[in-house]
Amino acid sequence: MLHKKKRKLGAIIINFIMILFSITCIFPIIWMIYSSLKTSPEFNRSIISLPEKPVIKNYIDAFRISHMGTYYLNTVFNAVVSLAIAVFFSYVIAYFLSRFEFKGRRVISFCILFGMLIPVHALLVPMFIQFKNLRLFDQRFSLIIPYVAVAMPFSVFLTESYLNSIPIDMEEAAVLDGSGFIRMLFTIVMPLCTPVLTTVAILQLFTKWWNEFPFALILVSSERYKTIPLGLMNFSSQYSTNYPMKMAALILAILPIILIYICFNKKIIEGMISGAVKG
Repeated sequence: MLHKKKRKLGAIIINFIMILFSITCIFPIIWMIYSSLKTSPEFNRSIISLPEKPVIKNYIDAFRISHMGTYYLNTVFNAVVSLAIAVFFSYVIAYFLSRFEFKGRRVISFCILFGMLIPVHALLVPMFIQFKNLRLFDQRFSLIIPYVAVAMPFSVFLTESYLNSIPIDMEEAAVLDGSGFIRMLFTIVMPLCTPVLTTVAILQLFTKWWNEFPFALILVSSERYKTIPLGLMNFSSQYSTNYPMKMAALILAILPIILIYICFNKKIIEGMISGAVKG
């Protein structure tokens, strides 16, 4: 009886701690949402209080005055193109590393693992110099090159782990039935890798591309190529900041990521767990 009471008390304490942790995570987003509906004088009077008369003018101004629409399009373009290239090549490379033994395989695997350990900030200065010398600075594709390069090591590593968990019998049966290698690779094996490829795409979108700042800061200078993280800098000046408009811009920036995660969270978890458990 005493043991059951202790377990119940422990469960209550753990639930209470988790609720507090959830509140600390959710409240800043809630605060940003209702602060974005205030006017600037109202926000300056009280940063915690709810808006007296909610307004959507900050969202309109964020798009109209601060060019958020352009930053959105640039970010989406960079993310989609980088996503397609990284997912395609990470799948192909991971398949060859998983299914074939060839000379230099261990060297490639070591380079992929080593690439995951290099901090991004260590690459900024040499990459800036190389892009300047090669005339790749401030171009439409300037950010796509580093985005794909930085995403590849983790993407290949995760995809290879998942492929190792898939039996090779299905591929052998497909070959015996007359299927060519390319057809087998993309119509039989690739659909089986949908969970991990979805996981790779969304994780890279979350952690690398949508909110990426260092590469965008040093490789892009013109307004027509700037992304959302760079655009958010326009809402802060040296002497004053329109916080409600900045909150509106932040909500617009994170909204697509939240929606994507809500729609694909099961596939993310499935892809992460499958490779870890089966592999």
